[in-house]
Amino acid sequence: MIVLGIETSTAQVACALGGAEGVMAAFESGPGVPLPGRNRATPRHAELLAPAIEFICQQARVDLKDVGVVAVDLGPGMFTGVRVGVATGKALAQALRIPMVGLGSLDLLAFPVRYADRTVAAVLDARRDEVYFALYRPVPAGVQRVGETRVCSPDELYAELLAHGEDVLAVGDGAVRYRETLRRLDGVEIDVVHPFPSAASLVTLAHARAVREEFVQPWEINPVYLRPAVGERAAS
Repeated sequence: MIVLGIETSTAQVACALGGAEGVMAAFESGPGVPLPGRNRATPRHAELLAPAIEFICQQARVDLKDVGVVAVDLGPGMFTGVRVGVATGKALAQALRIPMVGLGSLDLLAFPVRYADRTVAAVLDARRDEVYFALYRPVPAGVQRVGETRVCSPDELYAELLAHGEDVLAVGDGAVRYRETLRRLDGVEIDVVHPFPSAASLVTLAHARAVREEFVQPWEINPVYLRPAVGERAAS
């Protein structure tokens, strides 16, 4: 079963194809990065995503009709990015008549650091001097979220980690942006290698769910914003 993963919850636009053998092709881009085969700077999410999907299909020598599941990042994240990714995924799934898997952006952010020997704090920049965050503990199969996903100020995140009272690996562009605040805490390490959720992680996790038939129909997929969309749109 081939999975197409679409990840657009941040300034990065990413997509990947994969199956039982792992990730077959992936594309990740941020602002200012040229489109595949073009020289001009990257446009907004809506313009970049379709050619990026076409590009990875060519790289993997996979036709869209061979895709069995479409996986999307549900958010939270940038309002426009989440909306574009979810809408594109739903349109493709409906056209291909295949099911979908939806995963949270912070789950995808925490997964690549699943081998950490401490609590993982996944932190995305929510703009407006706020962050999205959730805590995770490493488990044999990956990471397990501890508590709910929240939106808060960097100072509130600082207080949350202080109350947690354990060593923490903070990952994500929010952790990088507010690293001076977080570094006031003893036992907090900032990961700068994984600033954004990974499309490869999305494909890997979604494939495992698809094999267990833990998928849904396109009309059952909904974005996760955590705060009013109109406010997020104004900030994006």
